[in-house]
Amino acid sequence: MASKHIVLENVVKSFSTIVRNSSYGAWRNFLRPDRKTIHAVDHISLTDESGERLAFIRPKGAGKSTTIKIMTGILHPTSGRVHVAGLDPARDRREISYKIGTLFGQRSQLIGNLPIGDSLELFGVMYGMKPQGIRRRAKQLSSMFALEEFLDRPVRKLSLGQRMRAEIAASLLHKPEIIFLDEPTIGLDVVAKQSLRDVLNTLCEEEGVTLFLTSHDAGDIEALCDRTVIVNHGKIIIDESTKELQRRYFTVKHVRADLGDDAKDFSLVGAKKITRHDRTMSFDIDTTKHRVNDVIGQLMRDHDVEDLDISNPTLEEVIASVYAEAR
Repeated sequence: MASKHIVLENVVKSFSTIVRNSSYGAWRNFLRPDRKTIHAVDHISLTDESGERLAFIRPKGAGKSTTIKIMTGILHPTSGRVHVAGLDPARDRREISYKIGTLFGQRSQLIGNLPIGDSLELFGVMYGMKPQGIRRRAKQLSSMFALEEFLDRPVRKLSLGQRMRAEIAASLLHKPEIIFLDEPTIGLDVVAKQSLRDVLNTLCEEEGVTLFLTSHDAGDIEALCDRTVIVNHGKIIIDESTKELQRRYFTVKHVRADLGDDAKDFSLVGAKKITRHDRTMSFDIDTTKHRVNDVIGQLMRDHDVEDLDISNPTLEEVIASVYAEAR
């Protein structure tokens, strides 16, 4: 039976903030400001098994990063119980740092003026690794993340995709049991995203790493996570396999087609919500009623298609659908 790598029980994290425009007058508000309490994390409970890859979904600004910071010991919970890799992150901050790796997509942990190779060596020394072990692990990760030709290049001169690969490699240098990824592909182009997802999948399979992911990119969740948890107002409203979530909610495909003809009387069986801008047509396909291949096949037969883009709904759209059902 798999052990529970992450346990959150009724976890709360509250912050106090000043209320502006108090009705008591400017001076009273300046000297004795009114305050209100905001619950960034509100009674969250969940478990994550060893080796499991879990996506943790909440709306923007609703405490995803705060939850990760609590699990990594950066922040202390206001109340509740937290255990990660058998440790209390708030009490065992030093010990837990050897068992976890973290990446916050918008924040760099690498030093801009240092080459990647030196950064990896520095991280190895920080984690108490022996020189031979650092070299062996750095070589393995450099190959896996395609960093060999950039090892002598300062971090500040890397492209965003190269830097993100280096950031994750640094997080994995000490072979953590659990890796926390907060928006790991934010800002990356399609090719860079797919490359990063492929490497993470390979690494999780080969090393049995437990993955805890937050992302607003449906592609990240589809590619990386076996299980998805969606939270609303502190309560878990969805906790199921990602494949089941896809089956239930990723039922619409968004299509954008650039046409070489005017198509003044554009119509297409299976297309709905059709909008037009010059020769660009946008529409949706309900995959529960029509096969995507059939609709696109008809489009290609009836019109001169110069460019075509098919995408899933954004995760925000999926969350909105889930939340609408939860009301």
